[in-house]
Amino acid sequence: MSTPLLIIGNKNYSSWSLRPWILMKVLGLAFDEKLIPMFDENWDAAIAAVSPSRKVPVLIDQGHTVWETMAIMEYLHDQHPDAGVWPTDRLPRAVARSAANEMHGGFGGLRSAMPMNTRKLLAGRGRDEACLKDIKRIQNLWNTCRSDHGQSGDFLFGAFCAADAMFAPVVSRLVTYAVELDTVSQAYVDAVMALPAMQDWYAAGKQEPWIVEHDELD
Repeated sequence: MSTPLLIIGNKNYSSWSLRPWILMKVLGLAFDEKLIPMFDENWDAAIAAVSPSRKVPVLIDQGHTVWETMAIMEYLHDQHPDAGVWPTDRLPRAVARSAANEMHGGFGGLRSAMPMNTRKLLAGRGRDEACLKDIKRIQNLWNTCRSDHGQSGDFLFGAFCAADAMFAPVVSRLVTYAVELDTVSQAYVDAVMALPAMQDWYAAGKQEPWIVEHDELD
């Protein structure tokens, strides 16, 4: 049986690529990866050859193509039901899916004002009204998940799961822009940043030669 192939974009910028990548790394799910540099002269042809949506990430497994991050995570759950993609118990699993989907469809203010950039420290930047509203909601959500379901570990539902993977790029943004957080949220950020997988992603991003101008606030 062939190893699944995860196709991603630049590690410095691609928040969506980070999500399934870090989930598979932390859970120990074997995969190969292929990075397609975003928006260079070869991007259009390269992404069209592998992605129906012309976006990353894409998972190719046994000849089948799965695109869109949440679909990839649900596919992984179906393939590896005991791996911990979602919490085992029904209620926390439902809350984890709710939180993950809220991240998937929301927080546009944060995404717009604070583009993901693992190579820079941009303290004080990006703090418009919509972004600050999103950050407030994110902290409230994290506090609720931690207090209601996260007592058995350092992550939103105790053990690292797909909900944490969905928020990993948010963690990265909050670090890049040096956002002051409440105690619970800061401890959560520290736990995610301490993951060896997160450190590996950052190290690789720092070595990338590519610059995506529209994601550079400078």
